[in-house]
Order: sequence, then C-alpha cells, then structure tokens
Amino acid sequence: MHLGRLFSAAALALVLSGTAAAQPTPHAVLVQPSAPEVPANLLRISIEFAEPVEGPVLPRIALVHADGRPIQEPFLQQELWSPNGRILTVMMHPGRVKTGLNAREEMGPILAAGDEVALALDGHPIQRWIVGAARENGPVPSAWKLSPISVASKQALVVTLDGPIDGRDAGYLAIADSRNHRVDGRAQLKDGERVWTFTPRVPWRAGQYQLVVRGTLEDPAGNRLGGHFETAIDNPPGPAADAVIAFAVDSRPFRLVRASIR
Repeated sequence: MHLGRLFSAAALALVLSGTAAAQPTPHAVLVQPSAPEVPANLLRISIEFAEPVEGPVLPRIALVHADGRPIQEPFLQQELWSPNGRILTVMMHPGRVKTGLNAREEMGPILAAGDEVALALDGHPIQRWIVGAARENGPVPSAWKLSPISVASKQALVVTLDGPIDGRDAGYLAIADSRNHRVDGRAQLKDGERVWTFTPRVPWRAGQYQLVVRGTLEDPAGNRLGGHFETAIDNPPGPAADAVIAFAVDSRPFRLVRASIR
C-alpha cells in the first residue's frame, strides 16, 4: 500500500471536538468493502472522497449499530492516505480482530455475526453492512473462473474470484503476454470486490497469456493469498508466494479460456 499521508494517534489527539463540526462534510464517493455483507473479522475499510480532504478525518468517523449505538474504539488511531489525498484506509483495531490478544479479551470483538452496522461520517451514514461469519482463509486462485475472450477485440477479461478481496488490491493482479511483458490496460474491481476485470489498451492478440497474482493480495479480513491472518506466534506464516494462471486467447471467437495454476 502506498501511503501519501499518515496521521499518528498523537496528531489526532490535537484535533478539538468542535473542529470537525465547523468543517463541511467531505463527499464520499465509494466505501469499500462495497458489498452489503462483511466478515466478522473485517480488518480494514477504505473511503474514497471526491476531492482531497484537509485535516484528520478519523475523529469524524464512527462505526454504529443499527439502533445508533456507537461501537467503542473500533479503529486503530492512524490514517493511511493514498498519494493523491483522496483515499483513506482505516484499520480496525487488530488487537480486537485477532483472537487471543489482550484487547479482544478485555473489550470483546468489534463485530459479531448477525450485527447490522453503519459507517458514519460527521454523524451521517455513508455505508451499511450486515456482519457475516468470520473469513479464515485467504483467496484461492485455483478456484477463480475466467471469462471467454474474443481475439482482435478489446473485450474485458472477467475474473470471478472465490470471494471478495481488499478494495485497494485491484493492482495486485496483472496480465502478462507470452514474452512475459505486462499488458497495458485498465483493471477494476466490481460486484462487491468479488469480480476483477481487465480491459486491454489494444485488442487481444492470439497467443498465451498469464494472470499474475501478487502473493500479498488480501481479502477484507487480512488473509493473504492462500494464507491466514490468524497465525500462532510460534508458527509465523511463510513468505508470500505469487500465483500464475495461464490462459490462451485463440483465433476462434469466444473460445472458453482454460486456466491452470503453477
């Protein structure tokens, strides 16, 4: 993740309670996860604003129950900003997400399956979620499905994932051609971050391609590719390993793409 701006807990503490109220509410154009359901062990939330936002935003954000009751201290007191100052990533307090830690034992988990919650900015809900079961396993590329592609077209490759991935990880997937050169194009996440699409800048040529998946790709609960966020202290996870899905674009139109992991 590229961080263009970061507010520490000390900086946030300098913000007076009346400051946010005196400022106009920034316009949030996208909140991720964007699906209506999130896992009980949700680790991070991203908010995209229409314009760069001046000053700390975290004091103006709250996570509340359906009846308006605020969830106490759900966030890590740190703001992670994109270089353009428009996308804020907020971390849920990891000590209350991961089991067996003091913060979780003392304060309890932040979310529980069956909860209905809303993310509020200056007291106004900007996203609502139903809380589902915790996700324990990371993305599994061997379970992904690739769409058919027409040669000599700019048809989008549609990759249906086995579950949602982190909303900021669209760039963690890329297409390489038979010479192992990256194919230029536009990547997007859709359908609650469950679908990744890639539209090439120039028409597809017949030949062999690869969908390359960075090993640090994560789901909304922080589970890495083929791994787990929940790991024992005496059994740390191994190094992240990339995945490659090979597929072919045939001269025959609408040939089904065949994928393999290696």
